[in-house]
Amino acid sequence: MPARQTRDEEKPTLVDPHGRSVNSLRVSITQRCNFDCFFCHQEGESGPDGEATPEEIEAIVSVAAELGIGKVKITGGEPLLREDVVEIVRRISSHVGEVSMTTNGYLLAERACELKEAGLDRVNVSFHSGNPDVFCKIIGSDSYPRVREGIATAKDCGLNPVKLNMVVMKGINEEEIPRMIEFAKEVGATLQLIEYQPLEKGVTDWSDYHFDLKPLEEEFEARSSRVVEREMHRRRQYHLVGGGVVEVVRPMHNSDFCMYCTRLRLTSDGDLKPCLMRDDNHVEAVSLLRNGGSRESIKAAFREAVAKREPFWG
Repeated sequence: MPARQTRDEEKPTLVDPHGRSVNSLRVSITQRCNFDCFFCHQEGESGPDGEATPEEIEAIVSVAAELGIGKVKITGGEPLLREDVVEIVRRISSHVGEVSMTTNGYLLAERACELKEAGLDRVNVSFHSGNPDVFCKIIGSDSYPRVREGIATAKDCGLNPVKLNMVVMKGINEEEIPRMIEFAKEVGATLQLIEYQPLEKGVTDWSDYHFDLKPLEEEFEARSSRVVEREMHRRRQYHLVGGGVVEVVRPMHNSDFCMYCTRLRLTSDGDLKPCLMRDDNHVEAVSLLRNGGSRESIKAAFREAVAKREPFWG
């Protein structure tokens, strides 16, 4: 594997009109998925037109790295459905300091070690319930054992820290939170509780499923030996007394969440996307490459996308 590039303090930093530095890129490599979670936000994409190639993704990431972006998260859809996903990881891992991935875990057991060898550092696995029946109801298939196996294999292959993404939904899985904390502790993973948002597909009344995580944060703080505040979104990680780590992602009406957003997105069909919650301000990127555009034109696209960033929750 090529030597990893670390960020140089002399490199220029992308800063938006609100003073927010951009140092991470979330790259969707497909919108295809083998699950059918009713709450999926599909990375804020609608009607994608094809998929970028490994070469195109590498070119975009290499330009991003020159502009000071040091972290890339690969997402989907389900990124492991792409047969060339290992090549994609290998191509981009030498350009940035960290490559991570969000996956549903179904194909993770068979690919985890190969991904680690290619340069993947860690994974987030969507794991919304520890109850096989509820899990099946949420994702639309009986895949619980395979996802459990994927989590274990990811740990064994060194894709650490493994994070378990649990979208908390009223009347569906909110009562499982204590059990999920214990499960995450047992397998050596971080449990990431994610607030249900109003852009999920197929649900017209957001309030039917929204569960307020703020009271839980207050409870976790009282139970913690240590609380770590991350740069991204000012998310808090609660290191609980007796073991277990819980991170809370609470964007709704949360001005701190937006004001400390350090991320830009690349859609599966190759546009730069300044905000998950908006699809009216994309900037073309991969299409510039296909039309013979220079690296300077891609840098200009990044600067344009960053200039369009506005806090969604003000």
